[in-house]
Amino acid sequence: MTETKIYVGLNDSETMQQVHETDKYVKILKGVCRSYGVAFSFSVAQGGYIHEDGTYTQENSLILSLVGTERAVVDAIAGDLCAFFNQESVMVTETEVNRYFVSEKI
Repeated sequence: MTETKIYVGLNDSETMQQVHETDKYVKILKGVCRSYGVAFSFSVAQGGYIHEDGTYTQENSLILSLVGTERAVVDAIAGDLCAFFNQESVMVTETEVNRYFVSEKI
């Protein structure tokens, strides 16, 4: 089974600044996942990267985690988040994982 993570920076691609509070982006991310009917988890992170012109940028990011979601759905979600958050691109990673559930029996 595949675990997919979508990394979405929150700095606007044109202004290079975060336009809205992080909570607003979280609401959008949750709404996108709900509209696709996927189970998900996410985290808020801080990171940095170097642009092609050598400029270093730090920003807040959302990391969306999806397990067992079809690639076409992942790509659609990534595309929506890229557009809604005004990003040049978002990064998608895939890892093979084993999954099982544990429940307490009384």
